[in-house]
Amino acid sequence: MPMPAIRLVRFTGRLLLALAAVTMLVVVFLALIALTDGAGSGLAAWLTTLGVGAVLALWRGRHRTWPARLVPFLPVVVAAALTATVCIPTVPTARRYPHALPFAATQHWSLATGSRVAVYHYPPANPGTRHPIPLVYLNGGPVRGISVLDHRFLQLLARQGYDVYAYEQAGGGRSDLLPMDQYTISRSVRDLAAFIDRLDKGKVDILGFSSGGAVLTRALADPSAAARFHQAIIAEPGPMDGPTAHIAGHKGRKSARDLAPALTGPRSTHVPRYAVAFGLMRLGLLSPDTGLIGQAEGVNAFTAADLGSDTASAYCARDAHRIPAEDTAQNFSFSPAASLRIQQTVKDSPSIAPQLRRSRTPAMLMIAECSSQVRQWETTVLANDPAIQRTQYMPGVGHHMWNGLDDNNNRAVAVITAFLQGKRAPLPNYPTRDEIPAFLRDHK
Repeated sequence: MPMPAIRLVRFTGRLLLALAAVTMLVVVFLALIALTDGAGSGLAAWLTTLGVGAVLALWRGRHRTWPARLVPFLPVVVAAALTATVCIPTVPTARRYPHALPFAATQHWSLATGSRVAVYHYPPANPGTRHPIPLVYLNGGPVRGISVLDHRFLQLLARQGYDVYAYEQAGGGRSDLLPMDQYTISRSVRDLAAFIDRLDKGKVDILGFSSGGAVLTRALADPSAAARFHQAIIAEPGPMDGPTAHIAGHKGRKSARDLAPALTGPRSTHVPRYAVAFGLMRLGLLSPDTGLIGQAEGVNAFTAADLGSDTASAYCARDAHRIPAEDTAQNFSFSPAASLRIQQTVKDSPSIAPQLRRSRTPAMLMIAECSSQVRQWETTVLANDPAIQRTQYMPGVGHHMWNGLDDNNNRAVAVITAFLQGKRAPLPNYPTRDEIPAFLRDHK
């Protein structure tokens, strides 16, 4: 073999060994991040990895002459530089709250539970059609700010004469953060009851959407909380308890997931620090209160684009290329760590079915045709709540039923107002409890 070829082979071999060493050290670092739960913003894992790499480099260079002894340290330096990016914050570590909305004043209420929440009030636009019972909106997330799209829908309800109140649940939007161990589904129910007490207007009607629907369902199973409700609307609920959360069922008609263009804008997951933190949290290898990133830093870093295909999954496949902008960058707020924490407390909770079967609050269930929710999450609520008086299967919409497209907002308003006013439903009562087996069998 010619000498240049031999040199090339040797160089290639050494390069591959160096890359393998760098990769090994990065893997060791990630393993240590998981084992130490990100202690000290990842510095504990980084210093340990650096120490391991230095010892191995010294061992490899022990028989070499002095200048050559430095060569094994090159992979260590490269690995140290790469992994150091996971330890350095790129956004403020103190909470940055969203800017004020230009069309709604934000109030802050301190609840008896200790939560301090951001509150929005949309009074009836036409006092002549004012309905006497306030309507409270529980948004989804969990621990996500109320989107501009949802604010517009609440304004539409106010134009129908409803006195609408909404609050961002603790940790979401402009509401204050809680210590991580206080984010539980039970705390969410207590906050709801405390909010109604603070409102001090007697019984209220409740509209709970997505994870807000799960909070509402659990509140209906709690007699002390349910005593504050006049009527309840459960829209596209998440799982109500542990047994429901572990159901492996099917979803609705095809959504726009994997069909819609990718969301544009900055992504925290393109930054090594947050890609590692959020990725390991999602895999369950980091706890929500990890020492790698603080709760406030995580909220500051997370962007709407980070939701990726989750946003598209809330729309029907036919709407894949016209998904509206749900929010603005200035208003968007989501706490991935607190959200995972609450979801875990749902998964760990025992069945609430026996308590829900004693519910007496008149209720309605709303189900979307292209729902991204597991159907059994919705039908389990219907099967176990005897006070659900009607179900409205909403054709042509995905999980986010009031989305500003076509006449979807008006159709949702028509369904909601008909129930609250005791009028004839604009859609068939479907599925009924007896129709649940056929509904699931037909993959509706």
